[in-house]
Amino acid sequence: MPCTLIIGAVLCGLLNSDIETITTAMARGDTSSEELTQFYIDRAEAIDSGEQGLRCILAHNPNAIADASRLDAQRARGSVKGPLHGVPILIKDNIETRELPTTAGSLALVNNRTGRDATVVQRLRDAGAVILGKANLSEWANIRSPKSSSGWSAVGGLTRNPYNRDRSACGSSSGSGAAVAADLVTAAIGTETDGSVTCPAAMNGLVGLKPTVGLLPRTHIVPISHSQDTAGPMTRTVKDAAIMLSVMAGSDPLDAASASADLHKMDYTSALDSNALKNCRIGVLWFHTDWCSPEQLTAFEQQLEALRKAGAVLVDIREFPGMETIYTDEMAVLLHELRSDMATYLSSVPGEGHPRTLNDIIAFNRTHADREMPHFGQEFFEMAVSADAASESEYSEALARARAAAGPNGIDRLLAEHNLTALIAPTTGPAFEITLGEGDAFAGGSTTLPAVAGYPHLTVPAGMVDGLPVGLSFIGPAWSESHLLALGYAFEQLKQWRITP
Repeated sequence: MPCTLIIGAVLCGLLNSDIETITTAMARGDTSSEELTQFYIDRAEAIDSGEQGLRCILAHNPNAIADASRLDAQRARGSVKGPLHGVPILIKDNIETRELPTTAGSLALVNNRTGRDATVVQRLRDAGAVILGKANLSEWANIRSPKSSSGWSAVGGLTRNPYNRDRSACGSSSGSGAAVAADLVTAAIGTETDGSVTCPAAMNGLVGLKPTVGLLPRTHIVPISHSQDTAGPMTRTVKDAAIMLSVMAGSDPLDAASASADLHKMDYTSALDSNALKNCRIGVLWFHTDWCSPEQLTAFEQQLEALRKAGAVLVDIREFPGMETIYTDEMAVLLHELRSDMATYLSSVPGEGHPRTLNDIIAFNRTHADREMPHFGQEFFEMAVSADAASESEYSEALARARAAAGPNGIDRLLAEHNLTALIAPTTGPAFEITLGEGDAFAGGSTTLPAVAGYPHLTVPAGMVDGLPVGLSFIGPAWSESHLLALGYAFEQLKQWRITP
């Protein structure tokens, strides 16, 4: 049946549209926020629910239609709250929203109704966004077990990739990525500790930005690591990511890491420049391609040639010793911080009957193993609680060593030695086959250096490999979001890299 007979010509024309196109259509009166929100809810009912559905969305906001209607009435009176006025946004379910429980995908938190908004969510509302609902995720953001399957949670089941439902949506922001790719929402928010925004963005043909740690406050977000955690936008275009970042960035007294954010935040859309690649010196991280298939290497060469034709000066960087040490130190840091950071978060949850420590969650999982652990265990949780106080000095040393190796002696050194302003690499491979119970068949990626350093990492759609999307990563020093977005925007304009599923 033709699209126009199902949803009407205007909404049909807005499929896979960007924020500016949608808000312009609302301003003209061609459609309304209420119509668009209802369309997304109906579309999810058709392709997201059920065992063979994409399973991107854990819960729709029961107030979404009323919120959209109220925003339409405000627009009719000539009042527009901000650049997201009436635009539906999906929130990863480890980020608190006041209407819905925040579960992190775990049955242990299924009643975690705090009545609070995370700071980034409140800022989205202040800019006029409609909070459509909560997105599925890899349970506990993929930190429960080395054999966890990206996109699976006990609350939401398994999120599938809209390009091929037998393939992973990656994680841990699986539902956020798959939902935007499948046009179940205009844009979404994910979180990343290492790869959890950028991997699902790349595997779902999206733009994903992991900002500098601290640019976006983490207040009322279920944590893994205060050293590396951050929220980030997941969108279909670079400009949409810039709009979202502009809305969410800034300091929050409840998150000490964000103290400097107000000094760096800006209107990131003002930096977008289709000529940004001209004469820009960019380092090519060839040491992040040893996992690439021949087909992906061919695609990467085509991406590099497009950059050269746009005027970029590409400098090959073949070697970077010490990655294995960074990986080892990073895991030691994450497990140490997980225990204390989780306890701090759980102690802030209002009400009774909630777990208060990681040990409480471990006990809950053992009691409910048939539903919580049918496919994989909780080895990382158990490792995190087994460390004793004597490990404090080892943790501090690992943290200092990893940060120095990835940041000052890593990204910063490479930029300075070669007179570069950014680095590029393939983000990760195409979506791998889902193998529940066997962990992820993850080929490799370029997420760890910026994750450990706390520096920004932008992935942009970069074509298809074996019928599946891949991304190109732009990496820079701390607070260089505006430059990376400009480069990503210029790359995006070179050709139609993104193919819709």
